[in-house]
Amino acid sequence: MEHPVYLGLVHHPIQNKRGEVVTTSVTNLDIHDIARSCRTFGIKNYFIVTPLKAQHDLVTRILSHWKEDKSLAYNPDRQDALAYVELVNSVEDALTEIEKIEGKAPLVAVTGANFQSFEGDMEALRERITLDNRPLFLLFGTGWGLHASIVDRAEFRLNPIIGASTDGYNHLSVRSAVAIYLDRLRSGR
Repeated sequence: MEHPVYLGLVHHPIQNKRGEVVTTSVTNLDIHDIARSCRTFGIKNYFIVTPLKAQHDLVTRILSHWKEDKSLAYNPDRQDALAYVELVNSVEDALTEIEKIEGKAPLVAVTGANFQSFEGDMEALRERITLDNRPLFLLFGTGWGLHASIVDRAEFRLNPIIGASTDGYNHLSVRSAVAIYLDRLRSGR
């Protein structure tokens, strides 16, 4: 039996290129594309994490648009995927919600393109979830990655995705990284 998996796209606390704590903007593409990946790979909830009221208003407006009769008739699959999106102020709020749903705290796993040290790959994470018998909360950062305050509290650090570029270029969009990790998680690769 597969353990429940939750995904969080964190917009705060995020680090900028100087390592400072910032809040990044939510993008329409991230809302839609990550929701579709989550729906495809059987993720229970997709949490968008931002404390900014203006960002909450924007996300609520986008989600509401796809619930309207005209939009729903045009693309019912999009509303199906967007129904899994939940907007929260903080990672802590998402953790509380997951624990309320599952009756136990999730294992928190993080990843980032700039990670120098990590616990292992997707196979090691699947083994850990099975041993711990807990749901998984997989966090992704925006901007220049999750701030250390989130990374340091995580129980598992996944290795970064390494491409084949000969010059070391490694800068996928978060949408692409989420799809790759979810495929690896669910397909057993």
